[in-house]
Amino acid sequence: MKKYVKKILLGLFVVLIVIQFFPVEYNRSEEATPADISTALQVPADVQTIFTTSCYDCHSNNTKYPWYSKIQPGSWFMANHIAEGKEELNFNEFGNYSKRRQKSKLKSIASQIKDDEMPLFSYTLIHRNASLSEAQKQKVLNWVKNLLENY
Repeated sequence: MKKYVKKILLGLFVVLIVIQFFPVEYNRSEEATPADISTALQVPADVQTIFTTSCYDCHSNNTKYPWYSKIQPGSWFMANHIAEGKEELNFNEFGNYSKRRQKSKLKSIASQIKDDEMPLFSYTLIHRNASLSEAQKQKVLNWVKNLLENY
């Protein structure tokens, strides 16, 4: 029995080593996009700071990667998570959305924040500064509400 356990553990170790040679493409872009939400809409500096700190890693074209993103299978998980986040909402592409879609995304931002669905709990476990205080939530919600009234 011990022989099998050693072989299984050795096999797992070899697999973990081998998968390190299959990296992912990182979500990095140094160019400022003219379609960014901060350009497309009048975003107050404090709201933009909240977006940058709590949202942009998964919902923009430029992710700040932590140390664990260099280790497989963690980087595969992150790459998939970022791709899904950008597919749902990309702050860098917001200005390219139709007015109807922009309005829908703004409503969704408010709803997700109000219901504590964003930022994700799994993200805030590691990125403590991404957790939103009640005051920060209220700033974003008030900004969205005022913006939608004039849309």
